[in-house]
Amino acid sequence: MYGAHGHVTFLGAGPGDPGLLTLRAVEALSHADVLVADPQVHDIVRTHARAGVDTPLRAVDDGSGTHEGPNSPDAAGDWAHVVMAAARSGKRVVRAVAGDPGLDADAAREMLACADEGITFEVVPGIANAVGVPAYAGVPLRDEHGADVRFVDAATADARCWTELGSSDSTVVVSSTLETVTGTAGELVAAGRKPDTPVSVTIAGTTTRQRTWSATLGTLQQTLKSAKVLPAADGTQPVIAVVGERSAPAQRDRLAWFESKPLFGWQVLVPRTKEQAASLSDQLRSYGAVPAEVPTIAVEPPRTPQQMERAVKGLVTGRYEWIAFTSFNAVKAVREKFEEYGLDARAFAGIKVAAVGEQTAKALVDFGVKPDLVPSGEQSAAGLLEDWPPYDPVFDPIDRVFLPRADIATETLVAGLIELGWEVDDVTAYRTVRASPPPATTREAIKGGGFDAVLFTSSSTVRNLVGIAGKPHNVTVIACIGPATAKTAEEHGLRVDVLSPEPSVHKLAEALADFGAQRRAAQIEAGDPVKRPSEKRPQRRRARTS
Repeated sequence: MYGAHGHVTFLGAGPGDPGLLTLRAVEALSHADVLVADPQVHDIVRTHARAGVDTPLRAVDDGSGTHEGPNSPDAAGDWAHVVMAAARSGKRVVRAVAGDPGLDADAAREMLACADEGITFEVVPGIANAVGVPAYAGVPLRDEHGADVRFVDAATADARCWTELGSSDSTVVVSSTLETVTGTAGELVAAGRKPDTPVSVTIAGTTTRQRTWSATLGTLQQTLKSAKVLPAADGTQPVIAVVGERSAPAQRDRLAWFESKPLFGWQVLVPRTKEQAASLSDQLRSYGAVPAEVPTIAVEPPRTPQQMERAVKGLVTGRYEWIAFTSFNAVKAVREKFEEYGLDARAFAGIKVAAVGEQTAKALVDFGVKPDLVPSGEQSAAGLLEDWPPYDPVFDPIDRVFLPRADIATETLVAGLIELGWEVDDVTAYRTVRASPPPATTREAIKGGGFDAVLFTSSSTVRNLVGIAGKPHNVTVIACIGPATAKTAEEHGLRVDVLSPEPSVHKLAEALADFGAQRRAAQIEAGDPVKRPSEKRPQRRRARTS
């Protein structure tokens, strides 16, 4: 504890990519009692805060410059009062800002306020926008000759600053806005920089909305005009511009690693819940995609719970040698029943545990149970049977397996276990029903071509998605986990573009990434601009107004 005055951590959340938070930042967030965050980084840092953390500023970046919440301040200066009030009450406060707190004037004022009142504080540096954004744009700030690098904020630069920069040959990194960046180029030319000096301009840096344009100081205005780049409604869309011969903006074709990811900016619909899709969504993000989880099934308890109750009691009393989990939902159903009876993972002591695949195994580990058996090959019932040992009366004191499953599960696993000599208690642990329709905006995006791709992981996901949201637009890339799923998709009038080589969700995502990479390469080879599938859809004509 830090005494009666609490403690404040000024934390840099970086330029926008959630993965750029430091380990120290994540640790500080996990111990925070109060979280006060800039609107643009609120969602990034909130993910790592502990449950129950107080967020007096529910900061929402809605483009209006307002902040919603019970104690929403009208000006940045008032944020210090929120921070100070929490610290005075003895709380651990995390004050999160975009970029690095050392470059944030408001954070500096709040640090001084803490110092004046004797409130202890610390600073957790973050990656500054002016450094992180060029790195993601593929624009190194120095070459082997070690050119001088100057950083300038266009909003505060004066005539003397531009004169000094215009007469130097240093690389200049300018924090500006779309509305003012062309004026910045003009200031540098007027101050002595050659009009053919290379410049790169990046918006939404380090996020999957990032876009970068290469030009010269003299052609920048025309380049942005030709690209139809429009500033935000309030003219404050931030950009990072890099100016200079040695910063190598002209080499972006070779160095733009982030924007050249195979699925960069693709909106990919994943017909699963967030819990089930966690690692799949992480994999898609690694390819540059923006996953959107839309569950197509809902899970409900069995109509008659007695069978499940008897099985769980039998598990505790030693009735089973094995318990086999074939889904995330099966783990969840057993865990909930355990909690109902006041049990925990210790009840699995002495029982062998099998999981059908990595996702199910992870759910078990989160429960505190390490599986004894996970398929070494195909992650399916058939793959599980390949590795399942036959019953041996010498080594297996009990010949019974507890199999908690869905009401619509196939009999493959049951039949295979019986053939291996095991007795099986095949128990309905949960029922699957069609999920409720997603929000209207999501349904419109599905039918109107707002998604670039959709991953179908079973025939039921095809039927249920079409049933609750409608058929995906024909520009949407359809990716299916196997032939049966593809056949169902085709029966619903969908064109299947990607077929996974193996019945694995991760192989399916990998196949989609390969498709995206080939598509991108073909566009570049043809000399066409690289566009996502959704950008190919016909644009609606605007109604004429008289």
